Amino acid sequence: MRYLIKGGRVVDPVSKIDDTSDILIDGNRIAKVAKDLNEKCDTEINAKGKIVIPGLVDMHSHLREPGREDEETIATGTRAALRGGFTTIACMPNTEPPIDSPEMVRKLSGIIKRDAACHVAMVGAITLKRTGRKVAAFSGMKKEGVVAVSDDGSSVEKASIMLQALRAARKSGLLVIDHCEDPKMSAGGVMNKGFISTKMGLRGIPAEAESTFVKRDIELAKKARAKIHIAHVSCAKSIELIRKAKKARLPVTAETAPHYFSLTEDCCVSYDTNTKMNPPLRTKADVEFIKEALADGTIDVIATDHAPHTDAEKDVEFDFAPFGIIGFETALSLCVMELLDKGVLSWPDLVMKLSTNPAKILGCCGGSLKKGSPADITVIDPEKEYVYTKELVESKSKNSPFIGWRLKGKAIDVFVGGVLAMKDEEIMV
Repeated sequence: MRYLIKGGRVVDPVSKIDDTSDILIDGNRIAKVAKDLNEKCDTEINAKGKIVIPGLVDMHSHLREPGREDEETIATGTRAALRGGFTTIACMPNTEPPIDSPEMVRKLSGIIKRDAACHVAMVGAITLKRTGRKVAAFSGMKKEGVVAVSDDGSSVEKASIMLQALRAARKSGLLVIDHCEDPKMSAGGVMNKGFISTKMGLRGIPAEAESTFVKRDIELAKKARAKIHIAHVSCAKSIELIRKAKKARLPVTAETAPHYFSLTEDCCVSYDTNTKMNPPLRTKADVEFIKEALADGTIDVIATDHAPHTDAEKDVEFDFAPFGIIGFETALSLCVMELLDKGVLSWPDLVMKLSTNPAKILGCCGGSLKKGSPADITVIDPEKEYVYTKELVESKSKNSPFIGWRLKGKAIDVFVGGVLAMKDEEIMV
């Protein structure tokens, strides 16, 4: 199939393009990017007034399959990702059982090939059963297709095991995606530690629970001469440590999630369990630090940390509800509203955070609209306003604090490997 995307504002930092252009897709590749193309095609897409960018890449999500198909599946999760404009997502290994062996990777790969509506990059566990006791078989998992390792949802508590894992990852050529949390500091905590948690009578999680392990693991990565990616950064102290590491030219990258620059701990006052996440929502000052770190490049990536939970799981007392929220379908809108409209980032900057950088860090295809690149493309209406309701949620779970919000900016058309997977907001696959 040949598609011609006409008249959109094409934004591709890799090709240094930010101008009105056309894109010709031939098969699964980008054939041409130029002004006023008049090529023969099967279907023409009118992108006038739209933003055309490389498909979004989410390097941190939870698809729950195998084991918790009541919360999400590969099929439902990837359809939700498409709805949000993502063409590639990386799934974390905290399934039941965990993705901690070549056999489990092979099983997951089979489900992805059968059911996925977009590209899915697999992340294996750092330790067996994610218990932090014994390093998993990295080389075997890599042969089956994993692109990174993580014990996300849990930290690797013992420094000696983390050092061993970093050395094994370097030897296997795998990235370590690091959940930084000192479990002794965070034990029993359910929200940010401070005046509000005290007032609400809830046990708090201090910022130091995150930053202490950020510091430790950057030092361990330096010792191991290994790459490390710091997941879901939420606080100023972590940012300072990451900034210092980057200035020292250490191979450290970092991500944050939209809820960390859109919400604060004040949201927890309602006792809405959809404001409970790990790491927790922090202070207004931390939100400003996050935005500054996105603007100056300290934080490389915006990832969703899409974490589905059923209504029954979330509809309990705050203390007992699981951490996490869904994020695929609201991420782009929150970026438009909180970062673009407020002058924190430009469109090229945002494309770097949501597509180019995560693709590069994961070592997967995508992130560019260069001729010959895979035809993974997202067309966005930046002015599209809508109310995010439960009826609109594509994900199997509905646990979002943004339900009822009026949002702005939406993916309209999405190409995955040259296939028109979503057209005019309707999923086609």
